[in-house]
Amino acid sequence: MHPGRRLTVLAAAVALLLAGCGAGPELSPPTGVDELQIPTESPDPRDFVGAVDNPWFPLEPGRTWEYDVSGGAGALTVSVEAGPEVAGVATTARVAERDGTATVDWFAQDEDGNVWWFGREDVWQVGEGGAQAGLAMAAEPRVGDGYRTGYDVGVVEDQAEVVSLEETLQIEAGSFSDLLVTEDTTTLDPGVVEHRYFASGVGLVYVETVSGGTESLELVSY
Repeated sequence: MHPGRRLTVLAAAVALLLAGCGAGPELSPPTGVDELQIPTESPDPRDFVGAVDNPWFPLEPGRTWEYDVSGGAGALTVSVEAGPEVAGVATTARVAERDGTATVDWFAQDEDGNVWWFGREDVWQVGEGGAQAGLAMAAEPRVGDGYRTGYDVGVVEDQAEVVSLEETLQIEAGSFSDLLVTEDTTTLDPGVVEHRYFASGVGLVYVETVSGGTESLELVSY
């Protein structure tokens, strides 16, 4: 079954329904994460497309991003290549390299434009040990949307909430406006809170730790 065919009740969806009670204009069709099951343990390969071209999370093979890691920790290079088949779904691999060590994550986009996280090489993957695909980026993000970004009990229990769609930012890579900002947390390290900034057509441009640390990640070139 398509991950978007079964309703997940979220606070944002409840607020939308309550706002429509009584007289007034007809409600718009559900958007954002209203009809997604997040996480999902049984993604249907027929519901996924070959490319990841969500403007907030573009993964075009051959593309490269360079980031500066705070505290003199050096540079991080992110590239894209074809990924393996995970749970029957063809994925795209995002390769993050730092100090000679590579971290490889697998993603796939459904036919509606939502990007799903399918696992991390040698750590976890959908279809093994109860691991489930989480939402890396919604096709139509809305402030208030909250969702699991990945789920494997005791391994990855990450979650995100969209907190803004109109931030501006000046960094080394340039000036960005109308940024999508998410607040990211994990139940495995509840004291840490990150804000992640995404620019349409570029992807992740900045990460700041707002609680539980001082680390940051800044886009330098793309």
